[in-house]
Amino acid sequence: LHRNGEIDPLVVFDAEGNYLRSWGKGVIDDPHGIRVDRENNVWVVDRAGAILKYTNTGKLLMTIGTKGVRGNDEKSFGSPTDLAWDSQGNTYLADGYGNSRVVKFDKNGTFVMAWGTAGSGPGQFQTVHSIAFDSKDRAYVSDRENNRIQIFDTSGKLIKIWNHLGSTQGIWISPKDEMYILTHRNNVENITADTLAGRLMRI
Repeated sequence: LHRNGEIDPLVVFDAEGNYLRSWGKGVIDDPHGIRVDRENNVWVVDRAGAILKYTNTGKLLMTIGTKGVRGNDEKSFGSPTDLAWDSQGNTYLADGYGNSRVVKFDKNGTFVMAWGTAGSGPGQFQTVHSIAFDSKDRAYVSDRENNRIQIFDTSGKLIKIWNHLGSTQGIWISPKDEMYILTHRNNVENITADTLAGRLMRI
């Protein structure tokens, strides 16, 4: 996923780096995040205000939000950044630039709830930049400008806060709870949950 507006913003390669296909020119305006769900659908977070769900061959299946419409309600967002899913298939959107919240939708893209306000207190955010779930349905939310990761349950209840990883940019968690964290804007760490040896709090 890239931001060269002259060509398709989403490009697919095989494991050897050979070009396979591409799509999205004229549809994806300001790409920011890309995730692939358990059914191999491809989701794109467009900072222009929409979340786009595609098949892995480029057929558009669903759109949440409206491009060019900014807001802070059930149907509009303020420059969203990332998304993730819990074990039940609910979608959680990091609505992180224009707003300071996480928005939850069901499998059909219907609004369920949202949590978070701007600030530095527990449960508040300054740039919700990334979100990922572990095997116990805990949401790890990158609160970038507050230099922390906040951890919530699926109803938005705060569980704990990590303050020792700096300005986190991205989070990915494997099915075995291995965490890959992009932090300090130029440093990548690979953390295994079961072998943290005091480096991190156990997840």
